[in-house]
Amino acid sequence: MMQEILSKTTWIEWLGVSFAVGQVLLAQKNNIHNYLFGIAGVLLAMYVKFHAKLYAEFSLDFYYLIMSIYGWLFWKFGKQKAEAPVSFTTRTELVKAALIVVFTFCFFFLALHHFTDSDVPFWDAIATSFAWAGMWLMAKRKIENWIFLNISNFIAIPLLIHKDLYLYSGLTIFLFIVAFFGYRNWYQLIQQQKNTVYEPSK
Repeated sequence: MMQEILSKTTWIEWLGVSFAVGQVLLAQKNNIHNYLFGIAGVLLAMYVKFHAKLYAEFSLDFYYLIMSIYGWLFWKFGKQKAEAPVSFTTRTELVKAALIVVFTFCFFFLALHHFTDSDVPFWDAIATSFAWAGMWLMAKRKIENWIFLNISNFIAIPLLIHKDLYLYSGLTIFLFIVAFFGYRNWYQLIQQQKNTVYEPSK
């Protein structure tokens, strides 16, 4: 089994996964440089996903590329030209995230079903739609991004195994676990920010 997995894994997958691991470890530590690793990893993942006929996942990686650039700028400068703080999602932002899920799912499912040779249009579309919303929330430094991304991860794991992308499925399991720690770390940051704000001046 292990020999079969290794024989189906290319050096591009190994390199792409390595960059992705570096990205998620830095992200859950709230380190802005996570985006630099993310950009490198996503370019390699785009190549792999396209050749595996995971077209929605491919488009998701292209979206990751754009949002990584946007996210780096937002994290660095924010609206007030200062580093934006980690925060909870507002009701309006949650509605926007839900709409992203619904509209991206509908778009990708219909496109994959009618215009591509994809054999998994539903699962490719649903995993991608939650990831689109999660990445948008991460770029805005909203803690709920980890929840949306983990829903996507949960769906993507068997999907990637189905496509014989065992290394990327292993990466996704790793991301699924790390997301729990990411949520915990960001929650602690929010509490620290609150304590700083309400700490009486001496």
